[in-house]
Amino acid sequence: MRIAIDAMGGDSAPEAPVRGTIAAAEAFSDVALILVGDEQKIAAVAGKLPANVSVVHTTEVIATDEEPVRAVRRKKEASLVKACALVRDGEADVAISAGNTGALMAAGLFVVGRIRGIERPALAPLFPTMDGRGTLVLDVGANADAKAEHLRQYALMGDIYAKKVRDIAKPRIGLLNIGTEAAKGNELTKSVYPLLQEMPFHFVGNVEARDVLNGACDVLVCDGFSGNILLKSIEGAAAAILTALKQEMTRTLPNKLAAAVLKPSLRRFKNQLDYAEYGGAPLLGLKGAVVKSHGSSDEKAMKNAVVQAKKYVEHQVIAQISEDLKGSERS
Repeated sequence: MRIAIDAMGGDSAPEAPVRGTIAAAEAFSDVALILVGDEQKIAAVAGKLPANVSVVHTTEVIATDEEPVRAVRRKKEASLVKACALVRDGEADVAISAGNTGALMAAGLFVVGRIRGIERPALAPLFPTMDGRGTLVLDVGANADAKAEHLRQYALMGDIYAKKVRDIAKPRIGLLNIGTEAAKGNELTKSVYPLLQEMPFHFVGNVEARDVLNGACDVLVCDGFSGNILLKSIEGAAAAILTALKQEMTRTLPNKLAAAVLKPSLRRFKNQLDYAEYGGAPLLGLKGAVVKSHGSSDEKAMKNAVVQAKKYVEHQVIAQISEDLKGSERS
């Protein structure tokens, strides 16, 4: 398997992508890892690379504040775009980037291309849940506007991914809404609800945002606007809770003594809410595998993104989506 990693994407590039790649290379000696970026900057971080790591040199980078479509069209040599081009040309099986999300989405569409029959690809991260199982949420920002048919396709792709990559025999599919009743919601959720009822998977109905972290479903379907708000709200709340806990645990000597006793439990709690534990989010719906890492990814997160990407390819998720999509069209 060949995995291309954008070495210049993300808040901590090139350090985090390069070091995460080296850690993954040591863990998976049978995987060929390709760092795409400035070879001098990569060498400054890594020195001598492991035998199963190579470099595709480019000095061009897409910044986080650039307009995505224009940047992808103008910067064809950018590390993010070249990583996707390697997938398109069959030189890599999957591309990973922690860079500009919109640009990666644009590169996925214009360079890699969509699966036939999929109108809009979806960004699908795994949200942490209190039971430790996690919930796959799609979409969280690839498409701010969506139609009922797009959400039906998201549900189909999420069901396949949960079965193939997460080993859930019968995933519970939920629809993000403001209430659990079937008649609740806006025009989009009201129109997609009956479509999901007709699909050959386990649709559990509407799910409220407050129940997501309690594991109300295995796959949560929503438009990218609502999904991104949900994602940022949970990230913000988790960061605020962890900061408040740290401040309180160090406020007085008795608190510090209690914190020392509770340290293992607090570490487990932090890991449960840490995006780095879950690796990257696949862009489902593309005809080549592309995985988006969090913009703030550190070495650990990048290594886990490689693990996620490896599973994505090994379980042939894209081929299964194509096959199931044909089946749903025939029916």
